[in-house]
Amino acid sequence: MLAIMKNSGKVLLLSAVLMAGLAETKSANAQEATVQLQPSATPVVINKNIYGHFAEHLGTCIYGGLYVGEKSSIPNIDGVRNDVVEALKKLKIPLLRWPGGCFADTYHWKDGIGDKAKRPTMINTWWGGVTEDNSFGTHDFLNMCERLGAEPYLAGNVGSGTVQELSEWVQYVNFDGSSPMAKLRKENGRDTPWNVHYWGVGNEAWGCGGNMTAEYYANEYRKYATFMNNYSDKAKLFRIASGASSGDYKWTETLLRDIPHGMLEGVALHHYAVIDWNAKGPASGFTEEQYAATLKQAYLMEELVTKHSAIMDKYDPKKKLALVVDEWGGWYDVEAGTNPGFLFQQNSIRDAVLAGMTLNIFNNHADRVRMANLAQMVNVLQAVILTDKAKMILTPTYHVMEMYNVHQDANLIPLKVLTPDYVFGKESIPAITVSASTDKAGKTHITLTNIDAHKTIAVNIPLGERKANGYTGRILQSAKLQDYNSFEQPNKVAPAAFTGATLKNGLLIVKMPAASVVVLTLN
Repeated sequence: MLAIMKNSGKVLLLSAVLMAGLAETKSANAQEATVQLQPSATPVVINKNIYGHFAEHLGTCIYGGLYVGEKSSIPNIDGVRNDVVEALKKLKIPLLRWPGGCFADTYHWKDGIGDKAKRPTMINTWWGGVTEDNSFGTHDFLNMCERLGAEPYLAGNVGSGTVQELSEWVQYVNFDGSSPMAKLRKENGRDTPWNVHYWGVGNEAWGCGGNMTAEYYANEYRKYATFMNNYSDKAKLFRIASGASSGDYKWTETLLRDIPHGMLEGVALHHYAVIDWNAKGPASGFTEEQYAATLKQAYLMEELVTKHSAIMDKYDPKKKLALVVDEWGGWYDVEAGTNPGFLFQQNSIRDAVLAGMTLNIFNNHADRVRMANLAQMVNVLQAVILTDKAKMILTPTYHVMEMYNVHQDANLIPLKVLTPDYVFGKESIPAITVSASTDKAGKTHITLTNIDAHKTIAVNIPLGERKANGYTGRILQSAKLQDYNSFEQPNKVAPAAFTGATLKNGLLIVKMPAASVVVLTLN
């Protein structure tokens, strides 16, 4: 079976017999793919916020991962680890979502401001039942974002909070005048506002955010959004509704129908690549069958984005609203001997391929997908960084996010992709995914993933009118699907120079090794 994929999101599966009738497939076989670079009638920019991240008060993501306190022997500024900050800067992270997740709808922001010695504690009932001392709060997070050069994305408490609480939080961080909240902010050491644009109005309202129906949440959203004020053009609010879980299309339909679009800027979507919620399988030491099943669940993102976008097109044909995939990634069983509520898992080549494939999907749907947040940043789920006290390592997912940042705010190049499938047992998914863009300097970047666990696939890319004399490239791969970076072997999986492509007479042929991720820049 072969598959043709277009940037429009439509996926058409045709038999090899039918494919043989297509002119562009006459040389295709089980180990070849073809990518056609298409002209763009209407330029589409790949929003840099597609490369956003997510940090929740969960396990050691915040405490130990990002924040160690001012008195720690680990080098820090205001308690935030220097090594982690420097690593994140290299990713060019554009956006960071906080404080949750499920935690957001139990979080009361005023508990996390003022004298740290006097802040109240709470029990983190969602994640491990540990005591949260609120030592990392609004100032700590927003100041860290400034240090990272990243836009903050605050998730408001709708589940257990109040309209007044969220309204006052907006005023506290955004108002540059005389008011009770601005006065309180200044008393706590910050004279000027942070001007936070991005706000989530609750999280997973269908589940941990309140177990609401779509109709009920739509009314709650309208109420909360009414009292979230724009205080200046520097702090114009981008309000994001708590969106659907995976294929709950009725949820999206209801929100778009019931919420006036003048009160809404984005609709969220959450999807995790999970084989079975009752038996997720290991993050390391998995079988090829588990590898294939996980990637099939990850590739479902193509269908989800396509179908949710179609609903949005019905109500918003001019595409003013953004589809915000603010939680995505692989989710496996926790590592042996760790707290089940901390969601700590290793990060392998499987995660690298999953990340590359997913980012290609987002890029190719950049007309509607304008923000995404990998879950999560440090020590939780598909993290880009793992820490152990003073030690820090970069995961394979980190390297993919760094390799792909060439697409941030670049112009999307529409594609038509002809690819063989990766078939394993009952599982079948397109082996090759691709996205491409032209940056502001005029350079063309192409990112490719080969999901097939065994076959090298030659990808033929006719450049047409695009002139190129050569290319530079990098590749991420390893000897085994299960390979990962550990504190003992921190660089086992790392990018290397890629020389497996040829360019002759306007035809670029890329030999993609099995289970690999490649980024190319045309010269």
